[in-house]
Amino acid sequence: MSECPHVPELPRPEPAPLHATCPECEAAGSHPVQLRLCLECGHVGCCDSSPYRHATGHFTETGHAVMRSFEPGQSWRWCYVDLRIV
Repeated sequence: MSECPHVPELPRPEPAPLHATCPECEAAGSHPVQLRLCLECGHVGCCDSSPYRHATGHFTETGHAVMRSFEPGQSWRWCYVDLRIV
């Protein structure tokens, strides 16, 4: 993994998750496949394998570039701007 210019700009410590699951999926009656945590604001969204791709939608709407896996035992991070694991 390598850092991108967006990682040093992230809040420290990372934000607390705003939800335990993807609230948009819950509202739509859908089941998220994998969860992602926005490292700028704490939004929890579903991954691109889920029907609605709410984590990507959150990036598109807000410009919050870096998220991490919100799955137990996983800590990898992804930058939507640089399109790489950071």
